[in-house]
Amino acid sequence: MNGDFAEAAQDYARIERVIALIRTRTDAQPELAELAAAAGLSEGYLQGLFNRWAGIRPKDLLQVSTLAALQARSGGKNQQALLALAPDTGLKGAGRLHDLFVNLEACSPGDYASGGATIGLSHGVADTPFGPAFIAWSKRGLSALEFINPSQTDTTETARERLRAEWPEAKLIMDSPGAAAWPGRIFPPAGGGPERVLSLQVRGTTFQVQVWRALLRIPPGATTSYGALAAALGKKGGARAVGGAVGANPVAWLIPCHRVLRGDGAVGGYRWGVDRKLAMLAWEAGNNREES
Repeated sequence: MNGDFAEAAQDYARIERVIALIRTRTDAQPELAELAAAAGLSEGYLQGLFNRWAGIRPKDLLQVSTLAALQARSGGKNQQALLALAPDTGLKGAGRLHDLFVNLEACSPGDYASGGATIGLSHGVADTPFGPAFIAWSKRGLSALEFINPSQTDTTETARERLRAEWPEAKLIMDSPGAAAWPGRIFPPAGGGPERVLSLQVRGTTFQVQVWRALLRIPPGATTSYGALAAALGKKGGARAVGGAVGANPVAWLIPCHRVLRGDGAVGGYRWGVDRKLAMLAWEAGNNREES
């Protein structure tokens, strides 16, 4: 299993270059031949690369990028699901699906006040389908999952520094073998939720935790906007505050902040890179299509 994720991580490094090309040339609707030529690969190899990565096609990724561009041009007037594959874009009904797979617990008031003085946090870097990730966990659950981008100053050391700042009094324990075991639990073979319930233990303000819980109710393949998320939380007009909480999410993928788009329907920014966000949406779109 670990070898599979190492291969997926290596594939993603090359796929990310194709993602960037698709994102910048969406209007031109590049054919497979053009994408392959730009990547210096044969068409067959490029198709195989995407299939190994997540069982999707470059065409699936182009579809996500195209729909995002069209939605942005419409000024967000069409509030249907961006991917047109999801049964629900709000925070109800099928939105419970992901919520059932992930049990999110805020740290206790005592642990929050003490900075985690009684907590031991193991950590390490592991390969995932979206590149290497820094993972931290305690006996109570996963506390951090951050993607590493060495070229963009998101290194293992800066991730560890953020963990120390978030949990200043916790005992940090390096555990590379333990970290390598996490992707098999987090990223299922066919996308969607993990194979079994995972516990998360996060440290955040009451409002941040409220927003993170709401994110868990957005099902794989669906998207929402910051404004819609704020309204669902009874914070009409609070899109900016909600955006700040979304951006502070410490556990990528499992707390699916990648499913929140700008109000005009554009993909928007992402803490770990717009191309990675687009890749996540395409992964979910492709796998949801296969399962339907």
